[in-house]
Amino acid sequence: MKKELNLLYSFLVLLFLFTGCIKDTDFDQAEAIALRPTIELNLIHFNVEAGSFYDQTTATEILTIRDTTEIRFLDDEEIQEGLKKVDFYFKFTNSIPRDFLVDFRFISEMNDTTYVSHTPVASGTIQDPVMTEFIDIVEGEAIIGLTMANRLVVSITIPSADENLDGSLNLQSKTTYYLEL
Repeated sequence: MKKELNLLYSFLVLLFLFTGCIKDTDFDQAEAIALRPTIELNLIHFNVEAGSFYDQTTATEILTIRDTTEIRFLDDEEIQEGLKKVDFYFKFTNSIPRDFLVDFRFISEMNDTTYVSHTPVASGTIQDPVMTEFIDIVEGEAIIGLTMANRLVVSITIPSADENLDGSLNLQSKTTYYLEL
């Protein structure tokens, strides 16, 4: 009797599996599915001491400091086609008693500038560092410029410097990529 019940139970399970969900399934809907991942990555960070803006040997100001970072994430064709929006978040902490202008220049392999963004950074003091936050949202046609870049050049410009200048400028940043695949 137990063997017959197991056989009947197995038959009913198989019957429900093969007839339950297949009838109303529209497999053409699978093509309409869009994945929308959001990816957050650290972009760049630095800590520049005030003495970097003055050359002790020649006793001259260095009004602009530049640094270049490779950005390889955007060179994938699927990411380039699926990228819909990019949010750049920059957080500066300044304890140097000078304002700064910071430029972010995205450069292609051919050394062409493909996208530019810049922000002022407020002055602070060692006793009272000032935090400046900057958000740059990139959408639409500007996305094409970002996807063509393979390097990011950051230029930090100070209006004046001397040998007694003290403090530091700190940057932390992240990027959020919004994709549709």
